[in-house]
Amino acid sequence: MYKNFVLLTITLFVISCANPTVVNVIQPNDNELNCKELNSQIAEANQYFDEAQEAKKAGKPHNVGAILFFLPGLFFSADNIEIASKAAKERAAHLNKIKEKKNC
Repeated sequence: MYKNFVLLTITLFVISCANPTVVNVIQPNDNELNCKELNSQIAEANQYFDEAQEAKKAGKPHNVGAILFFLPGLFFSADNIEIASKAAKERAAHLNKIKEKKNC
């Protein structure tokens, strides 16, 4: 019983630390990508943005864990979500500029 409790506590603690992925806006090989690869990278950036927006919901495990175990973690998590959203939008905009230059 004690092992199950410890395992559950550790699992909840780890889940409470989960955050969306923050992407690099500019990557070294961006200018070398072809049109198909640019489209793929834009779709990936949009997916990261959607994941960050989904993480905003209060019922998500990492938000519940932050409220239960480490209330200041909720504010750090919210800040990370905003950073991840902004980075994903900026990455998509950066890649769209490259697409325009390449006449894709």
